[in-house]
Amino acid sequence: MKKSELRKKYLEKRKFFSDEEIFQKSENIFKNFIEYFKPLPQQKAHIFIPINKFREINTRFFTSYFFSRNIRVFVPKIVDTMLISVEIFEDTAFLLNQWGILEPVSNDDSGITDFDYVITPLLYADKNGNRVGYGKGFYDDFFRNISSESKKIGVNYFNPDENIDDVRKEDISLDYLVTPTDVLSFFNKGLE
Repeated sequence: MKKSELRKKYLEKRKFFSDEEIFQKSENIFKNFIEYFKPLPQQKAHIFIPINKFREINTRFFTSYFFSRNIRVFVPKIVDTMLISVEIFEDTAFLLNQWGILEPVSNDDSGITDFDYVITPLLYADKNGNRVGYGKGFYDDFFRNISSESKKIGVNYFNPDENIDDVRKEDISLDYLVTPTDVLSFFNKGLE
């Protein structure tokens, strides 16, 4: 299927999740991530703040865990059409931006590029780690500017059942996908 069709299909599917389903699926995704990756103190995790109106995965499980284990936490912020990475702390101040997305008040780009984990929002990923996001290309640009050692990890409610037909050469695929039931690796462009 084309990205536009998959985007519409999976946005629609998300609409029917209850708050309890989102909570439970998010918790299962978090548990699968922790069990598989076993993050350590002083590692660096880049993670998105969920957009509630899009019924995104509740990443508060992750951030709470990271803060409690002395794992450094960075979040994306769009400044002048660029995605920057802002380090946050338990007392960081946040504001809603013009799109209703919670962002840190600070516009200070951390300059960090060697993240251990980049936990990435998406609507769908196929069996090769190709992503369907919201179509703005922010994460492709971001991925180009981080260390190749950083693990690009998508989190999604859905398993990869359909192929994305219109992958472009500029698209950067994931290294892993974490769902409520699995952790999939895309190294060698196949599921391990």
